[in-house]
Amino acid sequence: MRITFIGGGNMAAALIAGLHQQGHPDLQLHVVDRNEDKCRRFAEQHGASWSLNVSEADLQADVVVLAIKPQGMAALAEQIRPWLHQQLLISVAAGIRTSTLSQWLGDYRQLVWVMPNTPAQIQRGVSGVYAMPEVQQAQRTLVDQLLAAVGTTVWLDDENRMDALTAISGCGPAYVFLMVEALAEAARKLGFSDADASQLAGRTFEGAIALLAHSGEDPASLRQKVTSKKGVTEQGILSLQADGLAEIVCRATERAQARSVEMGALLSQGAQA
Repeated sequence: MRITFIGGGNMAAALIAGLHQQGHPDLQLHVVDRNEDKCRRFAEQHGASWSLNVSEADLQADVVVLAIKPQGMAALAEQIRPWLHQQLLISVAAGIRTSTLSQWLGDYRQLVWVMPNTPAQIQRGVSGVYAMPEVQQAQRTLVDQLLAAVGTTVWLDDENRMDALTAISGCGPAYVFLMVEALAEAARKLGFSDADASQLAGRTFEGAIALLAHSGEDPASLRQKVTSKKGVTEQGILSLQADGLAEIVCRATERAQARSVEMGALLSQGAQA
């Protein structure tokens, strides 16, 4: 199977590294990117062939992953449109719906939209996936197999849900990083050095998430186990609840979702203008 990546950014790099680690003997990887040094690294580290500019030969693949910035997708679609036959196209461009991309590609329908998140760079990501109705079950299975190289997948029946997914898993790592920052700052205010504060906060989050994954229990149950009645933890939890932590997080995701919708509309209108 031949997979061509148009664009060699972080997400393409994560997929390529993950696929290479899986060691499929019949897998051929090809990268198209204007950065020659980046292409050479893909060749040296993962055995990928490469080219600096997209051509018809690059589209002779079973799967083509469109991994460029959203602002360049309309121009790329116009360029590759004459070279499409029955390749499965996977877009990882934020905000661009399959209906819009299909229109740019001359009503091409073998399209899947994937919204990964940054932990995919260490094969611990979660990707939201939407496929146009014309995508066959065998192709869906293939998408699952490819994305298993970088984590897990969540399939969506309604493409409009991709904005909500973006607000949760796409933006979620940044929310976690902010919480780690806040806990580290609290540690510094309690007298810890910068180094110790960072280690205490980071390792605490790392260990808690590992425990959550290992235990198989839900977060509420684990929180209750560590929160003794009238104990130290309870006071911290009560303070967070009184300040409306749950409502703060909900408002953040609602604003992120609204921005995702807005950006998708702007990208579509900009390309049509």
